[in-house]
Amino acid sequence: MYQASKQRYETMPYRHVGQSGLRLPAISLGLWHNFGDVDRLSNQKEILCGAFDRGVTHFDLANNYGPPAGSAERNFGRILREELGQYRDELVISSKAGYYMWPGPYGEWGSKKNIIASCDQSLQRMGLDYVDIFYHHRPDPDTPIEETAGALDLLVRQGKALYIGVSNYSAEQTVAIAKVFKKLGTPFIIHQPRYNMFDRWIEDGLTDVLTQENLGAITFSPLAQGLLTNRYLNGIPADSRAGRSSSPFLSPENVEATINKVQQLNQIAQNRGQSLAEMALAWNLRQPTVTSVLVGASRLSQLEDSLKALNHLDFAAEELAQIDAIVGK
Repeated sequence: MYQASKQRYETMPYRHVGQSGLRLPAISLGLWHNFGDVDRLSNQKEILCGAFDRGVTHFDLANNYGPPAGSAERNFGRILREELGQYRDELVISSKAGYYMWPGPYGEWGSKKNIIASCDQSLQRMGLDYVDIFYHHRPDPDTPIEETAGALDLLVRQGKALYIGVSNYSAEQTVAIAKVFKKLGTPFIIHQPRYNMFDRWIEDGLTDVLTQENLGAITFSPLAQGLLTNRYLNGIPADSRAGRSSSPFLSPENVEATINKVQQLNQIAQNRGQSLAEMALAWNLRQPTVTSVLVGASRLSQLEDSLKALNHLDFAAEELAQIDAIVGK
């Protein structure tokens, strides 16, 4: 039986989510990839237990993570039962609903029908009575925001979620749903947006909203699907994500358009004594509204590399100005 390291809380910084009492590790583990039925369970156990040993207490899932959809939650639930279950009260576990999950008119988006059913399915797959955070994964243009907010509020009142979050909501959409949550008294505390040096959309209004609404952010895609690593410094490897024409997330055109910028950013990172990926994670965490950064890992050593970012989180004003000039901000 797995026994967690007694030193697991010695090096990880924990930050409050907005003005809530919940704190998250500066780096959290996302289970979007590498935890489906196509991945070795033994490797999944090594990553999850190794993450907890290093102070990563937050594991982020969604109903459709895998592949196939649902399998990441099932596999996580199995590992929770077999290894991590005794530490449940030391863990923050999150899930989401909103993307396509089953056929018919109720299998996605933001109706009360979908959200309640999806949460129930997620809890069953993971073998949990509740999740710590439940998110609406994307805004629904065809469902009244009052209905979506009411369904999420009901999950809290039913004891199925402790806190509520949203993901992929614009600044305006966040303001709108926050207004409803305030009326309901819902513990709405967190937003999960995409954010990296090449994709800074949250700085155009959303970060101001997060501050005004006392919300925290946990950012995903901090490495821009691998662009902000040493993977593409000298071109496109044949076995890389961009080298596989079937990848919907990164194309050769993306790499070619940014390779000169990436090389310049890498020089700044080297001058800081960091890898480019370490600097990219630290750069996310320099944003005051960012509570935590989500990283993925296909092996434990990859997670260990990400955690090295915590060794140097400070930026000089000159470094930030150089980064802004390179990326064209």
